[in-house]
Order: sequence, then structure tokens, then C-alpha cells
Amino acid sequence: YYDPLTVLSLMYGDGPAARDNISVSDSEEKRDSIGVKRLSDARDEYTQIKPYAGMPKEVLVLYSSKARYRVPREILFWLTVCCTLALVAVTIAVIALSPKCLSWWQASPVYQIYPRSFKDSDGDGVGDLKGIKEKLDHFEYLNIKSIWISPFYRSPMKDFGYDVEDFRDIDPLFGTMKDFEELLATMHSKGLRLIMDFIPNHTSDRHRWFNLSRTRDPHYEDYYVWTDCKPDGPKPNNWVSIFGNSSWTYDEVRGQCYLHQFLKEQPDLNFRNPDVINEMIDIIHFWLDKGVDGFRMDAVKHMLEAPHMRDEPQVDPNKPPELVTTEWDLHSDYTTSQVGLHDILREFRAQMDIYSQEPGRYRFMVIESYDYEEVYKTMMYYGTKLEKEGDFPFNFYLLDLPQNTSGAWAKHLVHLWMGNMPKGKWPNWVVGNHDRTRISSSAGQLYVRAINMLLLTLPGTATTYYGEEIGMENINVTANPQRSPLQWNANMNAGFNDKTNLTWLPLHPDYETVNVEAQMKDDGSVLAQYRFLNTLRQSELPLNRGWFCYVHTDANVFSYIRELDGLKRAFLIVVNFGKESVVTDLSSVRELPDELKVLMSTNKVNDGKVFPKSRIQTEVGEGLVIQYSTNTRFNPNHPEECYISEKACYLETIGILYKCQ
Repeated sequence: YYDPLTVLSLMYGDGPAARDNISVSDSEEKRDSIGVKRLSDARDEYTQIKPYAGMPKEVLVLYSSKARYRVPREILFWLTVCCTLALVAVTIAVIALSPKCLSWWQASPVYQIYPRSFKDSDGDGVGDLKGIKEKLDHFEYLNIKSIWISPFYRSPMKDFGYDVEDFRDIDPLFGTMKDFEELLATMHSKGLRLIMDFIPNHTSDRHRWFNLSRTRDPHYEDYYVWTDCKPDGPKPNNWVSIFGNSSWTYDEVRGQCYLHQFLKEQPDLNFRNPDVINEMIDIIHFWLDKGVDGFRMDAVKHMLEAPHMRDEPQVDPNKPPELVTTEWDLHSDYTTSQVGLHDILREFRAQMDIYSQEPGRYRFMVIESYDYEEVYKTMMYYGTKLEKEGDFPFNFYLLDLPQNTSGAWAKHLVHLWMGNMPKGKWPNWVVGNHDRTRISSSAGQLYVRAINMLLLTLPGTATTYYGEEIGMENINVTANPQRSPLQWNANMNAGFNDKTNLTWLPLHPDYETVNVEAQMKDDGSVLAQYRFLNTLRQSELPLNRGWFCYVHTDANVFSYIRELDGLKRAFLIVVNFGKESVVTDLSSVRELPDELKVLMSTNKVNDGKVFPKSRIQTEVGEGLVIQYSTNTRFNPNHPEECYISEKACYLETIGILYKCQ
């Protein structure tokens, strides 16, 4: 009998037994034939032994080479390889087929802070950067991620900060650079993004560049638009300022006139000078290096003027030239939207794209240009298929809602944008800002909730001017009625300044009832409904990236559908902008179910109400969000009534979005 180790030693020629075996003579081998037979018998007997715990590695190697152990192991190995390759292939396919994720400026409304009026931290009656930092929880409560802060550069404040004395400094009225850096760091820690005002068209007349230009410093001599004129003579041409009267002012130091399309304290920069463009790019770099997330480009259409400086054509050719004193008296053919403007803006965009290469740090660029009925000019700021410009230009057409509160007018204003927007671009909506009367005052409190519903259920990005989320109204003052301090609570100064009895503008007398704190406690308030709609928009695919389809419009009601291909859940929005209660009949819309349940009404008592689609009732100023389920999409049968920025479909079985045609 041989033990297993001896057997293995004899088999593999190792150990003393093997060495002894080598030394055995032929005669001895013959005599030991019986021993060899016993060895063979032992080997046969050994192969019948089952594996056992603690077996030596030599035994393990012997058994692992047997087919019944080797084959399953190889099968498992190749199954693992195949599964891994399949998983990689599926991952690649999902990435390739998935639509682009919404960026931060698409996923959240943009909230405009007018810093003078948001929150005063030091008791001087003027809001400041520390005050904004104190109130960042307000944005978390509203689920808002994008914050645009109006100018806080160092400034003489002739135009409330739009006359910049130093583009690289903070005005002491609002704080210090350290305050700004702390605010930005805190915002980023909370997942908030900061958009700054960028003011390229002009500077303050106290800016260092202007003082060097008026003394004809060789480098700065042509930083501004100068031309010959006499102090007591006629102006160089008939160009007028946005604020009225001639846009030319004589400078005694230089002995020439300089151009200012705004106040005389705001001389226009000369963007036909490459050094000026480079200076502004350096300023963009300065703030992006600090971590700013985007810019609102202010008044860009005024950046270039026709070099020939001929008189503008008059709107009324028969009007005496001496009576031409406002911008509305002239066709601004030579002072706005000149050839070369978009080249400059695309260069700004290219600089921002360099910084956008950092993962998760896309730098946003929105453009401001009031082009009124010339909507095609506004659309050019989107850029082209080959060259990117703004992420979007501001859409100001909904500011005109109060001119005619009706369903047909609301659709007209919406369609001005949707019908002219280049294919695949992202829309946006504005109902108020620091230059316009508050929508709650111009349209009336009756329509505030409906307008917020429109703002937050239309496709694209909504912009909310501070105070609109609680329905603040204008104050009764001659100037700046829409800039009164934000009403935080019913305490002293509405919580805007809780240190002294100072406010830079008077408070609205309704602050004891119309304030953030009170409305947070009321689930039927303007604030509560704003918050609900914003949360709904961000959580529902049809609302944040789905189809937008006109369904019904009449003198009172504007109605539309938001849906996504492949997803059964869809939303019908019905808003009554008219002057009377109405019943809307949508029985002809076969894609809608026969019964419709209200998810949310601006009139809270109607939440959860069920209407037959032939009799949907709304009161004056009431808006309804109706959620329904269907297998039939509206958009395939009505392509001329529907719009989408980037088409995507939903695969309900596994819950993913994918690109589709």
C-alpha cells in the first residue's frame, strides 16, 4: 500500500522514493514487478477517493484537471465574460441613445434678485450681499437653483449700478469682495448657481478708462466713441438716448463729443477697437475664475454703431427735427444690431465654453435685447447650427399680457416665441423685471396665480422677479415702484431690515398679510402654489422636457397639453385669462379621456374635482392643471400645433429615456 503523497512522488519523480527508484537495477525491477502492480492498483484505488477538506495542493491540482470540475469552471468563466461584454454593450447603447440631460439653467427657474431690495443685513436700509446669504434657504424651500443678481459692481449709482466704475470690485453699498466670495461659496455648497449682470455697452464716466481716454492717453484714446463737435454748436447727428434727448455730450477736457446711448454719465465703449473687446474678455475671465456660473449680457444690441454716423431715419418724416427727442421718434437703423455684433458675442461665448469644460460646471449665457416686434432679431442671439451664442435671449413678450387679458392674447404672445424660435432651441419666459411694472399691479391680483401657472407649465426656463412668488404689487411712488423691499414677514420693515427703521424705498402697506412667512403657513397661498408648480415641473418629464401642444383658445381660455412619447401620464393646462366664468368643451379632442381630474387649481376648492371633457369650468383668473393617463399621444396627429426642443421617448418597462425620431 502507498499513501497518496508517495503515489504522487512516484508519478512526478520527486522525493526520496523517486530517487531510490532511479537507483534500482534492471534485475531488481523485474523482481519488484509485484510492487509495480501494487503501485498501479494503488493509483486506481486513489482515483476513486473523493476530495476532502484540507487536501494538499497536489491533490487539488490532480482533481481540478478532471473534466467534471474543469468544464463547469470554464463555462462559468465564459458566461462571466459574455455577461460583462453584454453589460458594456448595453451601457454604451444606453449612453448613445439617451438624450442629453437637462443643464442646471434648464431644470430650474431663474430667480432675479434686485440686491438693494432683497435683504438688509447691516441696518443701512439697503439690501446687500450678506443679506442674500442669510436668505438662501428661501430658494431651497422653493426648489430654485439658479439665482441672477442685478449689478453690484462699484458704481456712482446714477443708473442703479448699470453705470460701472470698476468691473473688478464690489460697491461698498453691497459689501466687499470677501462678502461676495463667501456668498458664492455658500451658494455652491447648497447646490445653487450664481448668474451675474455683465454690462458691456458702456461704463461710468468715472471709470479709469474714460478718464484716460478723454486725456488722449495713447492706449485708451479710442476706447470710447468720440467725434468732433463744438460746445455751443449742433450735435454730430440726430441720434437720441434711451432716456431721451441727444445721445451726444461735449467733453471740455478732450474738446470732442462722446456717444452715450443711455445717461450722459454712461459713455459708450468703442467695440470696433480690438483692445476694448480684449478688456471685456479679461473681465469675463476674472469673474469666471472666481467661480461665477453665468452672465446676463445687458443691452447688447447697442454695442456697435454705424461708423458713418449718418442721421437715423425719422418714424414721422414730417416731424420737425428739433422735436425728435425720444428713441420712438427714430428708426434705430444705425445704432442697434449692427453687423459684427454677433461676432463679438460669439467670442464671449467661446471664452465661457472654455470654462464649461470642467465637469458639472457649465457656464450659462443669457442675452438681453428688447427688439419688440422685430422678433427675428432676438432669435439671432441663439446663434447658428455651426456657431453657438446665447443659451437663450430673454423673452419679454409675456410682459405685454396686461395689455389684453384674454386667452387669444395669451396664445398670441406665447406663439410669437414658439413660432419663431429656431428648431431645437430652448424657450424661456419673463413676466417681470426691475424695469417693468409688477405683473400683479399691471394685470391685477385676480390673474397673479394664473400667470404663475402659465410661467411654470410652458416649456423652457421661467424667470421670476423677486416678490412674484408671493404676488407683491407696486408701491405708490413716482420712480422705481416695482423695486420695493421684499416682504419677508409682518414684523418691522417686513423683515427686510430688522436692525433699524430704514428702508431705501417705502414698503407696500399690504406687507402684514402679503409676506413669505404668512404664505408659508397657508397651503392655498400664491407662494404655496408657486412652490407646488415648480416642484411638479421639475419632477414630471412631460412638463420639463416633453411636447407642448396647443389644444384650445378662445376669448377667455388658453389651453395646451404637455406630454411625452411613451409615457402614459400627461397634463392638460386650462387657464382663464378672460373677463367671465366659462365652460370649455374639449369633446372634439379624441386624445383626451372622457373624464378629467384636476390635480391643482389656482382656486383651491376645485383641487381634485372631476370634469367631463365637454364641460370644463373655470372662473375668471383660474388655472387648472389636469393630470390624465392615455395610450394615445396628441402630437402625432397635430404636428402643426406642437413643439419640442429635443425629442425624447420614454421606455416605461425599464423606466428610461431614449432618443427617438
